[in-house]
Amino acid sequence: MPNSANDFEAESWQHLQDLLFHETWDARLGRFRSPFVYRGMRSFGYSLSTSLQRLGGPFEELENHLLRNFKKYARDTTTPASASVWDWLALAQHHGLPTRLLDWTYSPYVALHFATDDLHAFHQDGIIWALNYVKAADHLPAILRQVLATEGSNVFTSELLAPAVPSLPTLQTLQAEPFVLFLEPPSLDTRIVHQYALFGLMSTPQAQLDQWLSERPELYFRIRIPARLKWEVRDKLDQANITERVLMPGLGGLSRWLHRHYSSAGGHPASGEGAELPG
Repeated sequence: MPNSANDFEAESWQHLQDLLFHETWDARLGRFRSPFVYRGMRSFGYSLSTSLQRLGGPFEELENHLLRNFKKYARDTTTPASASVWDWLALAQHHGLPTRLLDWTYSPYVALHFATDDLHAFHQDGIIWALNYVKAADHLPAILRQVLATEGSNVFTSELLAPAVPSLPTLQTLQAEPFVLFLEPPSLDTRIVHQYALFGLMSTPQAQLDQWLSERPELYFRIRIPARLKWEVRDKLDQANITERVLMPGLGGLSRWLHRHYSSAGGHPASGEGAELPG
């Protein structure tokens, strides 16, 4: 289980701002440059299990079958013939296929959006995980650390990763101890770009990231967002234009944003009848 010393609870909107930017000062640069990536979830009780793990049963045996069939039936997409397994995996995750990938973002406000986007979960405390991806790279196998060092990067792209790791089975042969790596996907669409998104994945499909982190408390912290704060957080994010209209461009995102804007809090209308939105 996660280390309680790594848990912080937001007491107010102002306190939450301090927590979101906790330990982001880089003294070497004299700038605020966060070494963290963030993941927001609607309930504090949620684990960092992957959509593949949530399938249950012998899910580790299904991973290859899922991806193989996705590639077979998705051949009419714009994915080039030269696409690597990492390109396909990112595309599959982006479109909802169960994979070992987890969505993360460089933006604490995008993570905060996903912790407060579901009105049906406003009775539950939310959570934001902050994971130090710079320090996490120290736990990579030597061959992968060398790839990053040569490139001067802390995260992979599919072009960087594919030459060293041409397949998913190859990944777990690099090191007996499980490890996590971060993969920046290609700009599949504006949603990826606007959400400042990247993926995290463990070296084996069975490995659970939160359990791995519990043994390495120096790599993460968590922010608990009390249910009582969610409406205030949500309204202020909307005012700051951190909404589905921006993060999920298209009619679907627009509809979700409007649905929430006109929903009631505590039985009181969010806007008067016929009220106009800004813009």
